[in-house]
Amino acid sequence: MSGAPVGVFDSGVGGLTVARAILDQLPHEPLVYLGDTGRAPYGPRPIAEVRRYALECLDRLVDEGVKLLVIACNTASAACLRDARERYSVPVVEVIMPATRRAVAATRSGRVGVIGTVATIGSRAYDDAFTAAAGVDLTGVACPAFVDFVERGITSGRQLLGLTEAYLAPLQEADVDTVILGCTHYPLLTGVIGLVMGEGVTLVSSAEETAKDTYRVLARDGLFRDPDLPPPSHRFLTTGDPALFTRVGRRFLGPELVQVSAVASGEPSLPAPSAPPATRTSTAAVWTARPAADQDSSQQSPVVPR
Repeated sequence: MSGAPVGVFDSGVGGLTVARAILDQLPHEPLVYLGDTGRAPYGPRPIAEVRRYALECLDRLVDEGVKLLVIACNTASAACLRDARERYSVPVVEVIMPATRRAVAATRSGRVGVIGTVATIGSRAYDDAFTAAAGVDLTGVACPAFVDFVERGITSGRQLLGLTEAYLAPLQEADVDTVILGCTHYPLLTGVIGLVMGEGVTLVSSAEETAKDTYRVLARDGLFRDPDLPPPSHRFLTTGDPALFTRVGRRFLGPELVQVSAVASGEPSLPAPSAPPATRTSTAAVWTARPAADQDSSQQSPVVPR
């Protein structure tokens, strides 16, 4: 079992940021990566639908004989983590708690922001994750168009800058000092996000922390591959176009992304979300949570950006 691969799943190419961190920290471990690009994006879909798609993909990875599953997608983690841990005999690592721990350690003021897909923000998964973090004020903003920009390989430009200014205005108004990139696509946008938020704001990516969790679980369960074996080989699967996955995915992963194989999926992808006007009146979904010590999620209310 220790020679088996680590399985990494995402709705698209964003999870390759997590795969990259795992390869850096665990260079002797083989990976099997599955990106469900044929049904991406997950963000606009109902949580029940995301859960079904995610479990189908995780089933496929388990059939590949993986020794550990990494759900490298915030939306899927919010939708199916509990089900996945009950469903499979192998350990399951996700991305939400690792990012939460890092943000709690990083914040100085106790004011933390999280950006993600509509489904991730709407699920309140980060609100639940911060329950034990007394004294933290959490402000969440859905940024639905970001994934489409990244999937198309666009990480700079006037349109993206204007969109980012509109999306992040509520976080600036909340005076957060730490922002969780609550989607594994978003690390490729750290340039524009950092520019808008300013140098005093810490950006937290779950990729490095998730790789650390993967390392800890492999160590705990005695699942490390023998480092004296020949270098591992990696497999990359997509439910979409392998050529497009390869072209865009290399920006996330680098030269290790050599060959991508197509696998079947049940349904086509949704149309790409249209970008909202690049103004401070953007219709980004926003919510706030009171400090965890006196928080009641049933009383949370949306905040309308001014």
